[in-house]
Amino acid sequence: MPLVSKGIGRYNYVMKPDLLDIIVCPLCKKRLQLTIEEQNEQEIVTGFLFCSECNITYLISDTIPDLLPPQAVS
Repeated sequence: MPLVSKGIGRYNYVMKPDLLDIIVCPLCKKRLQLTIEEQNEQEIVTGFLFCSECNITYLISDTIPDLLPPQAVS
């Protein structure tokens, strides 16, 4: 199953458990710890990715991981 699927005219980026093998903190490049709040058969619907090195939590909402560093949001 692909990590990115193409919908009608757009790409859908969803959080799949397999992504933990390749996804890292955008700031320090360390592995992230996953906390799942809700998931279905194919993807993680809501939860958190936590970087213990930077002490930053990244949200997963509606299957989409938000990996923008806090500095990029301001």
